[in-house]
Amino acid sequence: MMKYSYKTKGTCSRAIHFEIEDGKVHNVRFVGGCNGNTQGVSKLVEGLPVEEVIAKLEGIRCWIKKTSCPDQLAKALKSVKVEED
Repeated sequence: MMKYSYKTKGTCSRAIHFEIEDGKVHNVRFVGGCNGNTQGVSKLVEGLPVEEVIAKLEGIRCWIKKTSCPDQLAKALKSVKVEED
């Protein structure tokens, strides 16, 4: 299992820690952000394939911001995918 950390941009959360094993997302933890929402996102994506999480979360916006905590998770997963390619 590979562990990753991603510094978020444009959101209340400051970072996201997560693990990937066999192409699936595990143990997502947001640092900061709306606690209930980030816990919900973490539980909903647990065990899902990386590509599925990216497809579901990419582009979600928070109010007038151009991004959100879920969108930042998609960006984090995409950055890992690029590194692994």
